[in-house]
Amino acid sequence: MQRGAGIVGNGGQPWVLRRVRLTWLSFMLFFILVFFPLIAHYYLTTIDEAGGPDKRIFGPRPGGELCEAKHVQDLCRIRESVSEELLQLEAKRQELNGEIARLNLRIEACKRSIDSAKQDLLQLKNVISQTEHSYKELMAQNQPKLSLPVRLLPDKDDPGFPPPKSAQSCRLHTCFDYARCPLTSGFPVYVYDTGSYPWGEKLDPLVKQAFASSVKSSVYVTDNPNIACLYVVLVGEIQEAPSSSPPSPSDLEKQLKALSYWRMDGHNHLLVHLSRKSLTQNFLYNVSTGRAAVAQSTFFEQQYREGFDMVVSPLVHALSEPNFLEVPPQVPVKRKYLFTFQGEKRKWKGIHQADYDDRIIGTLKAVQDSHLDQVLMEFTCKNQAKPSLPTEWALCGEREDRLEVLKVSTFALVISPGDGQLVASAGCSVRLFEALEVGAIPVVLGDHSKLPYNHLIRWSEAVIMVPKPRITELHFLLRSISDNDLLSMRRQGRFLWETYFSTSESIFNTILASVRTSIQIPAAPIREEPAQEIPHKAGKLAGTDANLADNGDLDLGPVEVEPPYASPRFLRNFTYTAADVYRTWNRAPGPFHLFPHTPLDPVLPSEAKFLGSGTGFRPIGGGSGGSGKEFQAALGGNVPREQFTVVMLTYEREEVLMNSLERLNGLPYLNKVVVVWNSPKPPSDDLLWPDIGLPIMVVRTEKNSLNNRFLPWDAVETEAILSIDDDAHLRHDEIMFGFRVWREARDRIVGFPGRFHAWDVNHQSWLYNSNYSCELSMVLTGAAFFHKYYAYLYSYVMPQAIRDMVDEYINCEDIAMNFLVSHITRKPPIKVTSRWTFRCPGCPQALSHDDSHFHERHKCINFFVKVYGYMPLLYTQFRVDSVLFKTRLPHDKTKCFKFI
Repeated sequence: MQRGAGIVGNGGQPWVLRRVRLTWLSFMLFFILVFFPLIAHYYLTTIDEAGGPDKRIFGPRPGGELCEAKHVQDLCRIRESVSEELLQLEAKRQELNGEIARLNLRIEACKRSIDSAKQDLLQLKNVISQTEHSYKELMAQNQPKLSLPVRLLPDKDDPGFPPPKSAQSCRLHTCFDYARCPLTSGFPVYVYDTGSYPWGEKLDPLVKQAFASSVKSSVYVTDNPNIACLYVVLVGEIQEAPSSSPPSPSDLEKQLKALSYWRMDGHNHLLVHLSRKSLTQNFLYNVSTGRAAVAQSTFFEQQYREGFDMVVSPLVHALSEPNFLEVPPQVPVKRKYLFTFQGEKRKWKGIHQADYDDRIIGTLKAVQDSHLDQVLMEFTCKNQAKPSLPTEWALCGEREDRLEVLKVSTFALVISPGDGQLVASAGCSVRLFEALEVGAIPVVLGDHSKLPYNHLIRWSEAVIMVPKPRITELHFLLRSISDNDLLSMRRQGRFLWETYFSTSESIFNTILASVRTSIQIPAAPIREEPAQEIPHKAGKLAGTDANLADNGDLDLGPVEVEPPYASPRFLRNFTYTAADVYRTWNRAPGPFHLFPHTPLDPVLPSEAKFLGSGTGFRPIGGGSGGSGKEFQAALGGNVPREQFTVVMLTYEREEVLMNSLERLNGLPYLNKVVVVWNSPKPPSDDLLWPDIGLPIMVVRTEKNSLNNRFLPWDAVETEAILSIDDDAHLRHDEIMFGFRVWREARDRIVGFPGRFHAWDVNHQSWLYNSNYSCELSMVLTGAAFFHKYYAYLYSYVMPQAIRDMVDEYINCEDIAMNFLVSHITRKPPIKVTSRWTFRCPGCPQALSHDDSHFHERHKCINFFVKVYGYMPLLYTQFRVDSVLFKTRLPHDKTKCFKFI
């Protein structure tokens, strides 16, 4: 037991020793690892501080000191050299980048210059092609293209002019000096001041005032007498006061010769005598007027020089304008009395007259007593008869009383004077004037009478001329005339009265037009409305709406990249014929021989004389025939080349307008777009207009008026006008088809939305109807083609009362244009395609959505009927649809033909 305990005890002591040794070893190792580095660091630091900054061995040193070593210096030099090279390379890089930017700019400029040069080259090629084409056309037609002629004026001093054999043998070729009136003179007219000659103070004040007012409004009157072609002298009417008796023939002859520009014989002078009553003074009867022409209402046979002097209408309305609303309507055709006459025949001693007047009285009384027809014959005035010339039938009663009888008369008898030497009298002219005014068809008994302007007006279309020996057959003749002929004559008489006799201005213009037409000088161009352009900024190139431009395989025609091709102007200034003269004086309201003609071809729609109109059996597709494919490539019509102008009316709908303009991008044959800005507020400054590759002209208007749509803007240089609303939504193929159709019916309105008028039996009035129908009488001008000629007629010839109503209602301008065209052509409009509406989806509501819109249009139609005197609109069931576009026919088997 002791031994074991000793082992334990001996074994435990060494274990303690070993533990102590491990602890000591760990302490020494910790000391060496921790404190020794600290002591070394401290020692080294102390050495550097004791040696000074120049002898530091272990402390931090400046960068340059590290290079003191040779190999370190070499490395530093290399580093500095590389740094400098890097800086130089960076500078060169920046310089090269700037050079690259400048070269890129030059490249872009060169590209633009190349594109511009290509465009110029293409334009020059097109101009050359256009010039060659025009040259070929002119060579083929052997007709030079005329521009606005240069005005040639006469010399101040007249050359020698050989005298005629006698003053009574004066004709234009013997007594009129054509040298003072060159074709390009413009027909300047000098009017003497009534205060410059002695008897001017004795003239009727109303006549003088009306004459002066008419002179101011004439486009031919000039203040320079040295260049004048015609000199006009107002010689009457002399007022009725005893102190104002006309001068004696000898005194008047001396006073005429004393006129400033009489030049010995008075050549190129026109003496105008305007009468206001049935008995007018013929104080020029025994006066030698030399080579001066005379224009008055009363002529004796020995006084009247056929083809030189002029029978004019009386001045019934001196200052007051006729009220068209008081004029009775032209329908019904038959009125209460078949014919009427009121007059009294006076016996004049010493004057021989035929016995036909007694036979006339007996025959007409027999007709009245037969009661076959209701007639009114009064050969004795109930009250004092108006003064009259010898053998002339005196007027009975006052003017208002006579008009009331004529309003219920189908025919009005005008019995010429019994004296065959009295070829024209003021009394007969007053009867003729009053009959035409109220729509009674004049029946002139006596074939020797000279009616006003008889050398130019074809009176047989409005007046029935019956020789007095046929008085026994008069009743049968009047009963045999059909209603259609009666209405045609009544309408023509209304036109003659409105155009030539109704006002003092129309009478003066007719007198000048008669002289000008006789010496074959064309009328001055009618004024166009100057377009005051509103500056606007063009935005990005407009895209093309896929829905509008997706025409399948249809070839609509080329987009006009060449300069805009305007319609030829002034083609017929000096080429009108005698037939044209008769047409212009008898058919169309506002003929170019009376009114100034349009700068475009002054053709007359009433005679279907528009360029391109034709009749006969001819092939379609520009004369080449073929299938629908060839028809697509040909424009159609008889004009080789033509473009059209879009006129778009807008009012404060900028977004809608921009969308509509973009839809015109890529439209073939488009010349330009004229935007009529109807709002007094100008377009927004930040508004970007689409660039459609063609000019867009924004026109400023004086006032907000729908009539501005039809002003003849000078910016419109084509005959074809597409009038379109700013919210109209038409495809390109529809527009092109409408243009093709219009080119073959140039005198009519060709459009898309059709409407018609209807008679309300219950209210005895006309109604405007927009229901879907196979029958139509109007085509709305919110999407329609028409000739620019109608813009002149609408703005300057159509009665002002119609334009005033359009302004009052802010409505009905499209109805007014349809009335005008149908009145002139007596043809209905042409509707193309089956489209009935054309508004764009999602556009703001227009005025037509208002309930009052249709009520106003009902009123407009009835008002227009009163102004025209009848309903000019004509019904049609004719509609033009595009079929040949889709037809594919073999070239060698079938050709498509069409009747026009």
